[in-house]
Amino acid sequence: MLNKDKVKLGIAPIAWTNDDMPDLGSENTFEQCVSEMALAGFTGSEVGNKYPKDPAVLKPALELRGVEICNQWFSSFLLTQSFEEVEKAARDQLAFLKAMGSKIIGFSEQSYSVQGQLETPIFGHKYVLNDDEWKVLCEGLNKLGKIAKEEYGISLTFHHHMGTVVQSDEETEKLMNGTDPEYVSLLFDSGHFAYAGEDPTAMVKKYISRIKHVHLKDIRKDVVERVKAENMSFLDGVRAGAFTIPGDGCIDFDPIFKTLEEADYAGYMVVEAEQDPAKANPLKYAITARKFIAEKTGL
Repeated sequence: MLNKDKVKLGIAPIAWTNDDMPDLGSENTFEQCVSEMALAGFTGSEVGNKYPKDPAVLKPALELRGVEICNQWFSSFLLTQSFEEVEKAARDQLAFLKAMGSKIIGFSEQSYSVQGQLETPIFGHKYVLNDDEWKVLCEGLNKLGKIAKEEYGISLTFHHHMGTVVQSDEETEKLMNGTDPEYVSLLFDSGHFAYAGEDPTAMVKKYISRIKHVHLKDIRKDVVERVKAENMSFLDGVRAGAFTIPGDGCIDFDPIFKTLEEADYAGYMVVEAEQDPAKANPLKYAITARKFIAEKTGL
């Protein structure tokens, strides 16, 4: 069983309102989203596009429901923008997260990413970095991770993600080997590793010493195979139902939870399963996910 004093459970608002495809869940309000998160038994939330931008407004609304911000996605462009531009944007977000009391920022390098391109198939079209680009990326992350830790008290975790320059095990390994463990950690996402054709259990075991944030995401194997066969984009795959909550897809979470338990993992585990809320009622799925996690982990 995982340690209740060290592990907290969160859920991402993307099940209620999708940042990349705003028509998905456009009818769902911020208030409904965070109220249903709390009702389902979660205490942590990541940040959605409908969330108030002012901590003075957002924090009381969350506290009313016993919810806190546990992480926020950050799109970095270290390969296509100047470091100064990325640093400024990162500092703005770090200041917001510090005001919210969050200890994690989730970086994703979006230079050359195809994840948001509706006309680009998600398989076979990702950009591959050369040695010079790897050096720029890793050095930039080390600098930003140092700023995050020393000036804001926040850990930089890197989110491997389909369609980006860090998608596979090989690319994740290059990133981990090229960055300083003191300043750069890994955001482990079970669903994205499985989608990329990697074994999420092998991945959590391999990178456990670097993991500081966890996304519990499942995939529907038949849908992912259809995405590949029909050359669908990442976002079309989301609409088709490629992702789902843990326990509803093909991933075996028992060994993942066991690895986290044996490593005495401390931090958030966040259910993240972007689907069409008109097809997958967010509250129903949140409650189902919460029960699944309780049964498997004792949390």
